[in-house]
Amino acid sequence: MKAIRRFTVRTVLPEPLRDLEELILNLRWSWHHETLDLFRAVDPALWEAVRHDPVRLLGEVSPERIGQLAADRRFLRRLRDAGDELHDYLTTDRWYQSLGGAPRAIAYFSPEYGITATLPQYSGGLGILAGDHLKTASDLGVPIIGVGLLYRHGYFTQSLSPDGWQLERYPPIDPNGLPLTLLREADGTPVRISIGLPQGHDLHAQVWLVRVGRVPQLLLDSDVEDNDQAARDITDRLYGGGGDHRLLQEMLLGIGGVRAIRAYCRITGHPAPEVFHTNEGHAGFLGLERIRELVSERGLAFGEALEATRAGTVFTTHTPVPAGIDRFPRELVRTYFGGVNEEPDVPVERILELGAEDYPGGDLTVFNMAVMGMRLAQRVNGVSLLHGEVSREMFGGLWGGFDTAEVPIGSVTNGVHAGTWVAREVLELAAREAPAVLGSEDGWDQVRQVDEEDIWAVRRTLRARLVEEARRRLRDSWRQRGASEAEVAWIDDALDPDVLTIGFARRVPSYKRLTLMMRDPDRLRALLLDPERPVQILIAGKAHPADEGGKRLIQDIVRFADGEDVRHRIVFLPDYDMSLGQSLVQGCDVWMNNPLRPLEACGTSGMKAALNGGLNLSVRDGWWDEWFDGQNGWAIPSADGLSAPDRRDDLEAAALYELIADHVATLFYDRDGGRAPRRWLEMVKHTIAGTGPKVLATRMLREYVERYYVPAADAGRAMAADDHAGARDLAAWKQRVAKAWPGVAVEHVESVGEDRMNVGARLPLRVVVALAGLDPADVAVEVAYGRVDDADALADPSYLELGGPEPLEDGRLRYVGDVPLERSGSFGYSVRVVPRHEGLATRAEMGLVALPPAPQGMADGVLR
Repeated sequence: MKAIRRFTVRTVLPEPLRDLEELILNLRWSWHHETLDLFRAVDPALWEAVRHDPVRLLGEVSPERIGQLAADRRFLRRLRDAGDELHDYLTTDRWYQSLGGAPRAIAYFSPEYGITATLPQYSGGLGILAGDHLKTASDLGVPIIGVGLLYRHGYFTQSLSPDGWQLERYPPIDPNGLPLTLLREADGTPVRISIGLPQGHDLHAQVWLVRVGRVPQLLLDSDVEDNDQAARDITDRLYGGGGDHRLLQEMLLGIGGVRAIRAYCRITGHPAPEVFHTNEGHAGFLGLERIRELVSERGLAFGEALEATRAGTVFTTHTPVPAGIDRFPRELVRTYFGGVNEEPDVPVERILELGAEDYPGGDLTVFNMAVMGMRLAQRVNGVSLLHGEVSREMFGGLWGGFDTAEVPIGSVTNGVHAGTWVAREVLELAAREAPAVLGSEDGWDQVRQVDEEDIWAVRRTLRARLVEEARRRLRDSWRQRGASEAEVAWIDDALDPDVLTIGFARRVPSYKRLTLMMRDPDRLRALLLDPERPVQILIAGKAHPADEGGKRLIQDIVRFADGEDVRHRIVFLPDYDMSLGQSLVQGCDVWMNNPLRPLEACGTSGMKAALNGGLNLSVRDGWWDEWFDGQNGWAIPSADGLSAPDRRDDLEAAALYELIADHVATLFYDRDGGRAPRRWLEMVKHTIAGTGPKVLATRMLREYVERYYVPAADAGRAMAADDHAGARDLAAWKQRVAKAWPGVAVEHVESVGEDRMNVGARLPLRVVVALAGLDPADVAVEVAYGRVDDADALADPSYLELGGPEPLEDGRLRYVGDVPLERSGSFGYSVRVVPRHEGLATRAEMGLVALPPAPQGMADGVLR
């Protein structure tokens, strides 16, 4: 008989062991090896059986063993030391506490978080990045509050049918079996958050509190008795359901998340966030709730509240693919935010304006969550330099009139949390042979002095561990597919700890090209079975349950890997999760990545491999485009100029085969008469020393703090001062400028002596403008100048603000200045008028610019 309900009964620990529960309820254990050692000591065999889940460990350990531990003085001493060490970690000042003027708290919103495999609330890179963000914030002392949803079924677990088709299962998750607790009021009652729904209903949620080191994480859960069944199912699974379901999830995340933060700060006394960081558009509705608060509680008008909200908001976009952005029918948004559910303080028409694609090429029938997120944030960034460029192209319509390079979308290249992803053996080798690496981001050159034999021994250990883990998972998968014991006997000898090992693991959308390696099956087979330089490839990845094309790609590669001639050299490992990801990035010699350039926003798995001594073999996309230096791996040539997809895939696959055969494998097996491949290991040391400090999440988070959080906090404070006088002033100024702007014009441009200009001279310039009643202090008149291309377009121009103004008749004004001629060759300039206000983060913020009616003053000659 099957149980109709499943729940977890927690162990009641005797007093001497109470500190064990505190250690378990703080997820710092997930990246702290000494605490993991303590858990292992509770019952080593059981620890392996529960797959390193400490909550399950305590749930299944025998009462007899608990009694033994409570009387074991050595264990109790270790427990006390671990508790003291955690307390020091949580209370000692860290990097952030040395900063002056930094925000008191930052709210970080994400729809998913990958913190540990025992808390399955993630699907891919977005969640893993969010988890690393919180852990790094804890390590650096950054006062972040994480906000997300608790999915009762998480993301799906993946298995394969006998013919290799992806199967999904959504096992139920009991929160009482996870390392989290309910957020409760002072009287012990659970906190309840509510948001309004159409027909006068409310959606209720409770709030689970997760401790990620020093960082509190709040997860909202709609599975409460106050809701009907449909409402209880809103947080059933990550990225599940149709449009209504997804919209409700994002309303709960954004609106409910702000209300959960308010409750948490009220109960605990935690400082209220001064900065709100929206990790992708899913949480964009948080801005609407903050506007509502300011209108209803502070008496601001909508536009004034919008300015106050924008100033303290950071928005990070993670996708260069339009299909990766949530877009809802406008009428669906009107249904949920209008009618009886309409907030008088937040009119539905104003909401629809925020998400409107009202720019050339936009779809006026949809509500774009990323567009709303950008309009609600004064600071926007992509997640690599290349992704920043792509995002400026992709969203440039929001700032029409400005060149793509001036679109105010910056970039902070992602990083990875070393404590989570770097193997213990690597950390111990660094502590022993290159301790400067562990203490700062400046001592990485010490890696170059480490003995190659020591590095090779660690790499062999990690590769062998990966082989054992792969065999275990492969055996389980074949049994799930219906194979008998006799049919899985070959797995005992599958893979080889001494063979060049390539890893390829990721989500399986078409642009990541899971099967590019199979473009020529015979060439792939030859690489795998080379008698002198064999290669083995470990593959993992999940397709979205609704992505039939992605599932076919998985089936194609599984069928190839099932072949009796190659199955010992290429394997597909189902149910890609954090645990498998850690094994792969630690054990693989090479991390392969071949997306369609430039559709990989960043891609962090290759960073993790690099920190473990792996080399990258990748198309120059995302982070690899930025930090490939010719000595830290190999760049797969990209044919991204070709319009024929098949031809492009053929060329890039051929280049991939050639690189593996003639460069990667050749170097790996070049032993020079010894056991260790010296030249390979020189590349490994160069990679760790040169690339290592760049890919750390500590570098990433410091950039966020210094370039985004601190300026956002400063801007938010300026808007809030004196009862939000700054916000009121900026909103009124923007309204006045926007109303007058159609009449602003550049009427005349005049320069003298263009035919006699030499390098080092200055070109006098006079510009006449009409300001349509605006004050000269409201604008800046600028000249853009520099090299021009064959189409007379300015390439990477410099800018100079012109002086004046001198009043002329009819209210016009003359501005003057001298343009420096700093280079020879083709030269040109143009002029423009842009709004100017101290409350603007950039000149392009309003998307307003006045240009001359036709190109004027272009210098056609060549400067000498």
